[in-house]
Amino acid sequence: MADAPSGNADNNAAEAFLQGGSLRHAPGPYFGNYGGRWMPESLIAALDELEETFDKAKDDPEFRAQIADLNKNYSGRPSLLTEAKRFSQHAGGVRVFLKREDLNHTGSHKINNVLGQALLAKRMGKTRVIAETGAGQHGVASATAAALMGLECVVYMGAEDCRRQALNVARMELLGATVIPVTSGSQTLKDAINDALRDWVANVDNTHYLLGTAAGAHPFPAMVRYFHEVIGEEARAQILDQEGRLPDAVCACIGGGSNAIGIFHGFLDDPSVKIYGFEAGGDGVDTGRHAATITLGKPGVLHGARSYLMQDDDGQTIESHSISAGLDYPGVGPEHSYLADIGRVSYEPITDSEAMDAFRLLCRTEGIIPAIESSHALAGAIKVGQRLAAEDAAAAADKIVIVNLSGRGDKDVATAAEWFDLLDKESAESEIGKEGEQL
Repeated sequence: MADAPSGNADNNAAEAFLQGGSLRHAPGPYFGNYGGRWMPESLIAALDELEETFDKAKDDPEFRAQIADLNKNYSGRPSLLTEAKRFSQHAGGVRVFLKREDLNHTGSHKINNVLGQALLAKRMGKTRVIAETGAGQHGVASATAAALMGLECVVYMGAEDCRRQALNVARMELLGATVIPVTSGSQTLKDAINDALRDWVANVDNTHYLLGTAAGAHPFPAMVRYFHEVIGEEARAQILDQEGRLPDAVCACIGGGSNAIGIFHGFLDDPSVKIYGFEAGGDGVDTGRHAATITLGKPGVLHGARSYLMQDDDGQTIESHSISAGLDYPGVGPEHSYLADIGRVSYEPITDSEAMDAFRLLCRTEGIIPAIESSHALAGAIKVGQRLAAEDAAAAADKIVIVNLSGRGDKDVATAAEWFDLLDKESAESEIGKEGEQL
């Protein structure tokens, strides 16, 4: 386990930022008072090997060239930065731009990370990768990378999430992955990670755990961020090219936090840019049915790292809730906890209802069906835009807000149809569950 962090780390980081220091490329294992490597002894050697392989690879021009080639010629990067002109009318009249990660191959930001980690697995001589997934997007991306690189792939997915995201289960199977429904606990993302970790312990010699979020034990948070930094780097260059200046605000949804840390990283060192992460507020933060980890959580250890967690009075992790399977997680990446503590990023909850309203609004104003996860960021951007307009209505049309549209919503159509009563409830539930039961 890495040395414990200094109690003054957060204050030192905040002071360094105010004096012109950098918050980018923090190497870990700790981010302020968060992070570390709280794992069983049987996995320490594997984590050491992964850290060493990653450190060598990112300094290797050949590896960087491989990543650049895959991003361009396989994933389809750079993803577009699109102005959402009609949607903007509902956000106080500010100019809302969408970073179109939904247009990547496999339909989300997840492909950025899995291609990099799959290359690392090959470098380490691993023949098998395992992954966890909530909404199914990381599972689909992992199965895709495994098929591309000739690796065996096993994906752990909560049984409840298999039901909610049956279409993505089918996609993973078509790509050659074995999908294992997890029936323990709340049958969601947390439980899928638990079972994936058990698999890794049992098969560590030939298996790489392709973790999908910027959480977990070191080096995963820094490594996942590294592969997603391309989002923020592109967005920063694109807005400067298109508008000649930086945005006033950047918004992203946050569960574990991979898409968010990717786009945030391009703007962390720009004090003029306000940064917002929008958590899953579920039925409301006063109901106990939410996943607003930073808003209401307390520091604790989960899945190998110290970070903010949803806990009871005895320190036990409690179940989360969100209509979005990808945000239905009671923890968050340690770098996000650190950024919250030093005040660089503001984290706020968005309810299921607010997210679904934003989901439908983008469909009807821009002809884009977003993932429900991304819809939390869209709802947050509406609030941010309205605040900017309230501060100075005359200047609203000159304000720019970038939203990371982290994924597309094909997988969520049945859920949306049920939510908006586009089908009768019995039919909608049947459509959601039918494929999952068969698979």
